[in-house]
This record gives sequence, structure tokens and C-alpha cells, in this order.
Amino acid sequence: MLKVSDIKPAEGVHTVGRESVAALAAITADAFRDDPFNSWVFGGFEPMHRTFVNLARHIYVPSGFCQILKEDGEDLAAAMWLLPGDSPDANLWGMLKTYWGLFASGGTAALMRGKAAEDVMARHHPQARHAYLFTVGVTSAARGRGLGRRLIKPVLDACDSTGTMAYLENSNPANRRFYNGLGFERVKILHATSDSPPLESMQRVPR
Repeated sequence: MLKVSDIKPAEGVHTVGRESVAALAAITADAFRDDPFNSWVFGGFEPMHRTFVNLARHIYVPSGFCQILKEDGEDLAAAMWLLPGDSPDANLWGMLKTYWGLFASGGTAALMRGKAAEDVMARHHPQARHAYLFTVGVTSAARGRGLGRRLIKPVLDACDSTGTMAYLENSNPANRRFYNGLGFERVKILHATSDSPPLESMQRVPR
């Protein structure tokens, strides 16, 4: 089974903890600012950013595996994973904080869309043990340099060496080619509601 110790360090990539919640959320929100599905869910940048802060703080930092790629001391890319055996659930207080934050910044409509998105993702999440890539994002100023690939490739290499499947939901059709190039293939097209943009479930079998 894939463990953190199986992931070989890559140049400029740092495994981070609670001290980096703000940086993880800032990079991710910047990367997803114009993402079709997330723009539909959140309805604006502020609820998107606030929700990524809460998800990083209450799920992906304490329970998952988070990394930031830095160059010259600048945070340029971030990824949030759940590895096999990691729990995707926040404690009750964390869940309440996340839902309240989304409601306070985006209103009832954003809260309902967020719940619909969470429900459809949960229904189609694989039961087999896997590494779940929740988000990978590169700041707008650093795109086009292969930093996203550089950031997540060591985890995928570790998936190969341990025979672990990887899974994600692609929220932007423009990113399909990037994920295909890393070995991910479509499983299913998901819709949170009848009028939502598509969400593409993708999996990668170990090589």
C-alpha cells in the first residue's frame, strides 16, 4: 500500500502542514479562479477561496498529504491528496465551519450547489484503495512551465511502484489532455445538477 515514505522528494517540492494552509488555499483558488465547474459551484472568488481554506485546514492538511512547489522562495504550485487509508471526513466542527463559510460568503445557492457537488462526487468515488488527487494548481503567473506535472509526478511514480490506483475529478475540460498525458483515463462524466457544468471522473491504473 502506498505510504508517504514511498514518495521520493523532487526538487523544489515541499511537504507542508498547518503552517501552509493559507498558501495552499491561495494557490488553489488562484488556479481555479476561471474553472467552469468551480465557478458554477461557488459563484465568485471569495466563497471559493474561503472554502479551499477550510478544506485544507480541516481535511487535507490534518488527514491527507499536501505539497507546495517553490522557486526562489515563491509558492508557485500546490497539490492536495488523500493517500490510501486517509479519511476524507472532517470532524463535526470542521464540517460546520466549512459549510458556514460557504453560506456566509456565497449564500444559500452556493451552499446548495456545493452540497450537490459533494454528493455526486461521493456517489461515484471508487471503493478500491487508491490515491485521491483532490486538487493540483499552478499560480496564474507560473503556468505553462510544467510545474503541475513536476509536482505530482513523484506521487504517481510511487503509485506505480506500489501498485496503487490514482483517482481525480477533472473540473475543466481544458485540462483533460494534461491528465491523459499522466496516464489518467475517463471513467464517467458527472453532473451535480441538470444545469451544472460537467465533472469528469478519471482514474490511473499503476504502470
